[in-house]
Amino acid sequence: MEHQLTIYNTLDRKKELFVPLHAPHVGMYVCGPTVYGDAHLGHARPAITFDVLYRYLTHLGYKVRYVRNITDVGHLEHDADQGEDKIAKKARLEQLEPMEVVQHYTIRYHQAMTALGVLPPSIEPHASGHIIEQIELVKKILDAGYAYVSDGSVYFDVVKYNKDHHYGRLSGRNLDDVLNTTRELDGQEEKRNPADFALWKRAQPEHIMRWPSPWGEGFPGWHAECTAMGRKYLGNHFDIHGGGMDLIFPHHECEIAQSVASQGDDMVRYWMHNNMITINGTKMGKSLGNFITLEEFFTGAHPTLTQAYSPMTIRFFILQAHYRSTVDFSNEALQAAEKGLQRLMEAVAALKKIAPAETSSKEVDVQGLRARCEEAMNDDLNTPIVIAQLFEGARLANSVAAGHLTLSAADLATLRETFQLFCFDIMGLREEKGASDSREAAYGKVVDIVLEQRLKAKARKDWATSDEIRDALTALGFEIKDTKNGFEWRLDK
Repeated sequence: MEHQLTIYNTLDRKKELFVPLHAPHVGMYVCGPTVYGDAHLGHARPAITFDVLYRYLTHLGYKVRYVRNITDVGHLEHDADQGEDKIAKKARLEQLEPMEVVQHYTIRYHQAMTALGVLPPSIEPHASGHIIEQIELVKKILDAGYAYVSDGSVYFDVVKYNKDHHYGRLSGRNLDDVLNTTRELDGQEEKRNPADFALWKRAQPEHIMRWPSPWGEGFPGWHAECTAMGRKYLGNHFDIHGGGMDLIFPHHECEIAQSVASQGDDMVRYWMHNNMITINGTKMGKSLGNFITLEEFFTGAHPTLTQAYSPMTIRFFILQAHYRSTVDFSNEALQAAEKGLQRLMEAVAALKKIAPAETSSKEVDVQGLRARCEEAMNDDLNTPIVIAQLFEGARLANSVAAGHLTLSAADLATLRETFQLFCFDIMGLREEKGASDSREAAYGKVVDIVLEQRLKAKARKDWATSDEIRDALTALGFEIKDTKNGFEWRLDK
């Protein structure tokens, strides 16, 4: 396949030309949510980032199998290997079955993703539905000599693995760093080394979710699920594994170790990680208690928020930054994103009304605009540059609508196609009906009638009446723009 898509491979820490293992097929696995609470802004970023990648690979002609898992067992509260299962804790506190918690928050997650314009993955496996595959993975690692059984639990032997392979390739750590920074926790006496991680945990009597295994009743370790499910649905070797940067260590580092230990070589060719959403410079997340749920953004029902923000405003806000850059939340930044998105949508509306001319103005370069959008996407999904180019397209559309420039039929079609492809198909934005749109709909016919009277006054050269109508509407919050075809208006916020 002829293209020049380059992506930043976290494993090699450099941009690489993307060449899939089985062109034109691409296997992509992205770590999904642990469903024990409502999705927040931190969940939105990886979902949107890899949704854009999924859309763009599909646009390039690849057949993409996109797997995004649901973590519903094994993710412990205090540490990857210690503490209470997050879902089990939620079930105990609310006196529900764990799968009731899972079902409730999975539905809520899907609703939030739909609102954000995130396409559903090809496959969405649940960890609890793949216990057999995880047990088989543990058996293979034991058979290879890189794990050991301890009091009904099975641990990965990091020190032994590191003698034959390098543990820490993805995160850039060496084993001494890992050993020196591993916290001392209760229950660590089961391990030979503090850095060893659980492949299977023996269930304590009070533990709700448990399954039989060769080592006794228990549940899988958090890291095992993605390796087992990735292998099941994408094979022993697949192209892309993605997730948030906070998963690089220990989760994805452990995944690499598990895959190499169980099959002898790397399972994943390209590792991609999005950076964090921050609030006042600190990572936003459930564990820190500083998160704002997506539902709260959509309704404005959070004390930090000065207003509600639409799903497309949230999506546009995230896409304004490169996926490997941090995004710091503030009401001011979201309000700026809201206004920017509105300008783009107004340009789209203007494009629909433009009539083509015989020729384009000499300074118009629509083909160059489209080429620059493609170049930005091919350069590690540089969505901020794409947005900048779309704003150039919006400026052009507004200039044509105002009669300052002309577009030929061919250039007009290309500009419309460019907005459709990059704004909607690839970036996943869509036109929304918000509060201002509802007010415009309510007053629209009346405003149109009044402005028609203004046009008639101008035709009569009755400038006093024309100005009086314009000034009265402006005072009410309407923005009036004269065009060569008549007028345009909108109701300012």
